[in-house]
Amino acid sequence: MDKEKAFYERMESKGVSRRDFMKFCTFLTATMGLSSSFVPKVAEVFAAPAQRPPVIWLHFAECTGCSEAVLRSQYPFVDELVLDILSVEYHETIMAAAGQQAEDQLHIALKKYEGKFICVVEGAIATKFDGGYGKIGGRTFLEIGQEVCTKAAGVICIGSCSSFGNIQSAAPNPGGYKSVGEALGIKTVNIAGCPPNPVNFVGTLVNYLLLGKLPALDNLGRPLFAYGKTIHDQCPRRAHFENDEFVEEFGSEEAAAGYCLYKVGCRGPETYNNCPIAKFNQGTSWPIQAGHPCIGCSEPGFWDKFTPFYEEL
Repeated sequence: MDKEKAFYERMESKGVSRRDFMKFCTFLTATMGLSSSFVPKVAEVFAAPAQRPPVIWLHFAECTGCSEAVLRSQYPFVDELVLDILSVEYHETIMAAAGQQAEDQLHIALKKYEGKFICVVEGAIATKFDGGYGKIGGRTFLEIGQEVCTKAAGVICIGSCSSFGNIQSAAPNPGGYKSVGEALGIKTVNIAGCPPNPVNFVGTLVNYLLLGKLPALDNLGRPLFAYGKTIHDQCPRRAHFENDEFVEEFGSEEAAAGYCLYKVGCRGPETYNNCPIAKFNQGTSWPIQAGHPCIGCSEPGFWDKFTPFYEEL
């Protein structure tokens, strides 16, 4: 009870009322596809967590944009996520240690929590030339992945680089970059996107903490609660198609074509994600709302498959 009270006091000190926090929990519960009866339980995961699962967060070939997205998450704020909900044992971007001290911490955590930690991976893995296109501390991404990921209770790939290879694996791909699952031959939970919405990452963790298991996945390893529908099916600019033509939906075919961004290259009909619902920056907006067509960043091989952007497929 004292821990829960202290949590709400900290939230209040940051300008977040209890009402606002409960609104977020309601939104997150709905996003996860759970009934409203789970809202108090979801709130309890944040306010009075029963456990702090250890997390080892690896960085391979990436831009750190996925970490930056999570660092800017709200409800929970990142300090609540790191200090009160998770026990982040290793994360190169946020840890104070560097160099050999950081490497030592990785090995200590790996030995202490073998088989019990969640491994979060950001970035693709080079496989050609024995993985020589990417190294940390004198070891290749491939070696580190083989040592760490195979000893985790579960592996969450955050971002399309670790999930599907992303831009690093685009043609001609001289380094032989692959997704974590493909490079290591393991099953992973893929929070795809470039970057993904932090809500989907937080929802996956809450599912694990609340229900003791990872969420249901689609055939590409993505959580169904976030990637179960196409962008187009959820888009407020949506226009139906029939016989390769727009169905008159906004008063005239011309009005429909001018409203939906498909004609200027939107990949929404072929992209599975919850961007129209979750949005970004605390639910402020998302690319199509701002007038920019979806480029399909949560789909495998989107860089090769969907380019050149702004051209109708």
